[in-house]
Amino acid sequence: MSIVTVQRRVLEKNDEIARCNRAFFAERGTFVINLVSSPGSGKTSILERTLEYFSGRINVAVIEGDVQTDLDAQRIARYRVPVVQIVTNGGCHLEAKLVEDAMANLDLHGVKLLVIENVGNLVCPSNYDLGEAMKIVVASTTEGDDKPLKYPGMFRHASVLIINKIDLLPYVSCDINMLKDNALKINPSLKVFRTSCTTKEGIDEWCGWLEQNLSKP
Repeated sequence: MSIVTVQRRVLEKNDEIARCNRAFFAERGTFVINLVSSPGSGKTSILERTLEYFSGRINVAVIEGDVQTDLDAQRIARYRVPVVQIVTNGGCHLEAKLVEDAMANLDLHGVKLLVIENVGNLVCPSNYDLGEAMKIVVASTTEGDDKPLKYPGMFRHASVLIINKIDLLPYVSCDINMLKDNALKINPSLKVFRTSCTTKEGIDEWCGWLEQNLSKP
């Protein structure tokens, strides 16, 4: 019982800070997405293709979350966008307080889109609101088609599912239609995109949809 109580208090405090973050972003007119997935699904590659699409069109900033190293932040910095790395030193997810602290090193003036790339994990990040407008979950074909059934919480809390690495379908054991159906069983309102960061198939559709949402009040 005490463990449940402590966990509830932690989440309540996190949600309180998340509400402050959300108000902070709203005041600046910045749309925020929380990019989540298991390790190796291609989150950073999706982010890179998204930055390419928006280059010269809108201003984007990035918060990178990782257990160790700033390798992903180095990749993103090549796109000449503001980027802050959060190293959790073993922590399996980002929390609202970490995002709040990152804001001290990130100028959002004129930034229309902020992308938070979460730690690679399909369990813990589903429980932590960071103040984002929506969670975007990435699932790759190399992971199989049962991920939504194994990790329903993440798919239940997401607004969008990106099925990535579709160029590898001929070489992996994954029924992409079953993957989509399994996800929709968990969350029927999911918007689903199919992408390949290698061939860039589906990237325009994903980014075009995101751009339309940026213009919504």
